[in-house]
Amino acid sequence: MTEEPGRGSSGGGGGGPVPGRGDGRGPGDGPSGGAGSGRSPGDGPSGGAGSGRSPGDGPSGGAGSAGGRGGAGRRPALDEVFRPRAARFVTGTLAVVVALATALLIVLLSTTGVEGWSTADLSGIALVGLAIVGFLWRQATVSATPTAEGLRVRNLASTRTVAWAEIVWVRFGEGRPWVQLDLDDGDTLAVMGVQRSDGERARREAKRLATLVAARQRSGRGD
Repeated sequence: MTEEPGRGSSGGGGGGPVPGRGDGRGPGDGPSGGAGSGRSPGDGPSGGAGSGRSPGDGPSGGAGSAGGRGGAGRRPALDEVFRPRAARFVTGTLAVVVALATALLIVLLSTTGVEGWSTADLSGIALVGLAIVGFLWRQATVSATPTAEGLRVRNLASTRTVAWAEIVWVRFGEGRPWVQLDLDDGDTLAVMGVQRSDGERARREAKRLATLVAARQRSGRGD
């Protein structure tokens, strides 16, 4: 799992270590580095706050390598919006297909003289199609947007902004479908803007998020 090592309060179960408060390991996490190491439970060697490394990465450098080795194409800026790639493409395509299919069905039923389809029936078909398109579009537009105040997380069912200082750990261990934030009040928050379906890109994005959180927290403390 990818830890965000910039502060590390053990604010909730499984939270990260706070400098001067012990190692703050979460239950079942196994060996873990302190605030400076950014070690992720069960992930093997990992970089510190400067590197924001994520699980599965080999030895890497500091924040300047946030793009990750082996990443093709343009490296995203540290504070660029986090968006999934595979899920956005699939659900966006499905939304367009459903919208076109619904419109075509309504046109065919209303112009071919098929009996038994009233205006109310056609309206019902339109509403069902719109509901499906809305759901798919929401899924396609999940994201995490860095702002001056904190991280605005847009998930499937809700949108929430968390202050940088509230984030204790950034987790992305094996088996997690997306990044999870551990908060200093013991709560957790899924970040669907970084999804495992993106493979190596998702690991680089998790590392970038951990690096960004650490940098914003250092800036907020005036370090």
